[in-house]
Amino acid sequence: MSPLDQYGLDQHWLTEFEKLTPGSVLGRVVRVDRGEFDAVTGDGIVRGAGTRTCAGDWVALRPHSERQFLLADILPRRTAIERACAGSSSETQVLGANVDTVVVAVASDTTVDLGRVERYLTLVWGSGAVPVLAITKADSGTVAEDQLRACAPGVAVCRTSALSGDGIDSLTTHLRGTVALIGPSGSGKSTLGNALLDRSAFVTGDTRAADSKGRHTTTHRELVPIPDTGLTLLDTPGLRSVGVQGSEDAVASTFSDIEELAASCRFGDCAHVHEPGCAVLAAVDSGELTARRLGNYRKLLRENAWATSRHDARARSEKLREFKQISKSLRQKYAAERKVR
Repeated sequence: MSPLDQYGLDQHWLTEFEKLTPGSVLGRVVRVDRGEFDAVTGDGIVRGAGTRTCAGDWVALRPHSERQFLLADILPRRTAIERACAGSSSETQVLGANVDTVVVAVASDTTVDLGRVERYLTLVWGSGAVPVLAITKADSGTVAEDQLRACAPGVAVCRTSALSGDGIDSLTTHLRGTVALIGPSGSGKSTLGNALLDRSAFVTGDTRAADSKGRHTTTHRELVPIPDTGLTLLDTPGLRSVGVQGSEDAVASTFSDIEELAASCRFGDCAHVHEPGCAVLAAVDSGELTARRLGNYRKLLRENAWATSRHDARARSEKLREFKQISKSLRQKYAAERKVR
C-alpha cells in the first residue's frame, strides 16, 4: 500500500498526473513553511521548494537532491477554500486545496456570532466543499442550537465534546474525503481534530478568561490521515477576519431560506427593501425571518459583488500589462530587423 493511499489518492489524480511531463513524482502537500513544503509521495515524506502551493495540493515534483525536490507543477484543484484579503487588494488567500468537507467549529462556551457563522458557511459553499457545523465544548456551555440551525439551512449540525467523546461518532458519519477544520481561535478546532484522530496531533490552548477569545495555537496548516477511516484531516489557524469572494451561488446556498421566500415575491427583481408584495419582508414582519439575517444576506451580497469587481479589474489590468509587454517586444524585434537590413 502506497503512503499516498492514506492521503486521498484516487484515479482522478492518477489520470491528471499522467497528463504531465514524464520524469516527475506525484505527491500531496501536507505542510507549507516559508517557501518550502513537505509532501507525501509513494516513498514517504519529502521536502520541496516552491511558493505557489498550499496544504492539500496535489503536485508533480522533480528530484533535485537525495531528499530535496523542486515543484514542477500543481495539478488542477478540484476545490479551494479562499478568503478575500483585507484592504484594497484583490488578492485572495487559499486556506486549503482539494477539500471535500469543511467542519465549521462553534464553541458552546462563548457568545455565538451568527453573522460570522454565516460568513464561514458562505466561504465553504463558495469553495466547492460541503459544510458541517460542529458545536464544540458541548459539556462546558450552552448555545442556542435552534438559532444555529436557523442560520445553517441544509447543513448538518452536530453537538460534540472532545472531553467526553460525545458526538464524535455522529460527526464522523457526515465527513467525506479530505476534511478541513475552520473557525475562530478558541473555537476548539484543534481539540476536535485530536478527538477525530484519537491522539494529540495538534497543539491546543485555553481561551482568555478576560474576553473569551482564543490564542492562536495552530500556526500553520497541516494534513494528517485519520486512521482506519479513509479520511484526511486539515487543521487551520484561527481566522479573525473572513472576507468572502466566491459567487452569488455561495451566498444563495447559505441563505437558501431567503432565496426560497424570494421566489414568492411579486416582482422578480425584488431587492427586499420596501417593494410591495415582498415575501421576504413579510417573513420578517411575521417573525419567520429575523431582520439580522436579512441584513447579513444583503451585506454579503454587496461584499461579494465588490470583491468580484476588484478581481475582474485586476484581471483586466493584467491582460493590459501582458498586451503592452508583447507589443513592446514586437516593436523591439521589428526595430532590430530594420537595422539588419
